[in-house]
Amino acid sequence: MLRGLEQVDNSAPIRFNVAMTSQIGLESLTGLVAFARAGSLGSFTAAARSLAVSPSAISKSVRRLEHHFGVSLFTRTTRSLTLTAEGRELHERALQLLRHAEEIEQVAKSARSEPAGTLRIAASLPIGLHMIVPAITEFRKRHPKMMVDLTLSDHFIGLVEEGVDLAIRIGDLADSSFLSRPLAPYRLCCYASPNYLERCGTPSHPDELVAHETVNLRYQSTGQLFRWPFRIADKEIEIVPSSPLIVDASEAVLVSMAAGAGIGMAASFMVAPWVERNELVPILCDFAVDRHNITAIWPASRRANPAVRAFMEVLIETL
Repeated sequence: MLRGLEQVDNSAPIRFNVAMTSQIGLESLTGLVAFARAGSLGSFTAAARSLAVSPSAISKSVRRLEHHFGVSLFTRTTRSLTLTAEGRELHERALQLLRHAEEIEQVAKSARSEPAGTLRIAASLPIGLHMIVPAITEFRKRHPKMMVDLTLSDHFIGLVEEGVDLAIRIGDLADSSFLSRPLAPYRLCCYASPNYLERCGTPSHPDELVAHETVNLRYQSTGQLFRWPFRIADKEIEIVPSSPLIVDASEAVLVSMAAGAGIGMAASFMVAPWVERNELVPILCDFAVDRHNITAIWPASRRANPAVRAFMEVLIETL
């Protein structure tokens, strides 16, 4: 977002590359950009990272803005950065300024015949590795002028606040203001290594899992354990197995299962390469459940962005 921002040096305020004449003044305008981003992300460091400038550039731009307005926008401590009452009142207006600036940028980009520039994508680690990265490879072949900046995190990332062009998410969408498109369905099923099944046998019903070693996932974002869904008759039930091995990364579940640690549950799009190599075998298939909750979302300001449209075309093809 706002790719026109650049850093002259570590002590200089952030500035636009384009010539601008405005009554508000250039320093105040760039200070508003820094203020809006820092207020959304809660730190100068995070704001600097999202704008590709130094934290000192953000800090000095905000201080100049405070001096210009004659008010304190943040309460600063060594560990936190919080908006003051005046800062909260001005923050939403500053965000509106950024949204308008993005709309201008997107209109300009849509005029290009060939996608160019940087496409910022956010996804969880498993979706990023197994869905997005293969699509990025094909996308770059077709559009070599594009650079892709991929953020993989199980924590929520604000699209507008962090300048993300496109995000892929699992689950219900809390914010309906974004444009969205559902992606391919997937299956949740149990798997184990041939070695484990040879040693311990193959369960024929979910009730038999209590007699087996299992591997489960703990979500990094919430600390909660993954609840295993099964379809029994016409009902879907969930269980949380008493697992002797709990990991906080889905890839670690796959590696542990392949090493013979026990039975685990995984999404079909993640486990497919392991099954093809015969390192993992699907079990309890009659009780597997299908999900249709992977969605691509993007801000309305990216509606006309040719890079978003081009990447979505490639993503849907590869899936």
